[in-house]
Amino acid sequence: MSQNEWIEIGHIVAAQGLDGQVRVYPDSDFPERFLEAGTRWIQRLGEKIPQPIELLDGRLIPGKGLYVLTFDGIDTRDRAEALKKAKLFVPVSDRPPLEDNEYHVQDLLGLDVWIQETGKNLGVVVDIIAAGNDLLEVKLLHQNDPAELAEGEDAPKPIPNRKSKIKKPRRQTNRPKTVLIPFVEEIVPVVDLEKGKIEITPPEGLIE
Repeated sequence: MSQNEWIEIGHIVAAQGLDGQVRVYPDSDFPERFLEAGTRWIQRLGEKIPQPIELLDGRLIPGKGLYVLTFDGIDTRDRAEALKKAKLFVPVSDRPPLEDNEYHVQDLLGLDVWIQETGKNLGVVVDIIAAGNDLLEVKLLHQNDPAELAEGEDAPKPIPNRKSKIKKPRRQTNRPKTVLIPFVEEIVPVVDLEKGKIEITPPEGLIE
């Protein structure tokens, strides 16, 4: 399977206790990924292809946003420590069904972001940040002066409103200048996956 055929659901941050359990930071908003026993796939540091691993059980650490998982064959702290920074995956075919107006994180990454009023291209979605309302992190197309995007021709007419329920709280560093756009219906009225774009109606000052 190629890399595009996997969905990253989390990464291992530390060992837990002495019996081989690991702490996992989730990149998925579906708790069953970490609570229900079954096959997952793990990509250890230095490996290019995820390998199958059996999840025996899992539990959420209250207030921490972390899960503690037990894998078959990982029964000592040393073995758990060896999995630190490994990534966990499921196949794309294993996507849970979504409600109307919900999106998978990977479907949003890479979408072009357009300002609806001016028809100008603001940039591209590079990450999703979990907050009170999820935030789209957008790498700016015009790095020097995003305010210049406030002028321009009319944008295409919007399609029906949509909203989202997603979670991917991890950010990367050393990026070009970005802005954070609240992923709420009032500011992001249009998500068009077929055309690969998002239309926004940012309030004054949001992208300056």
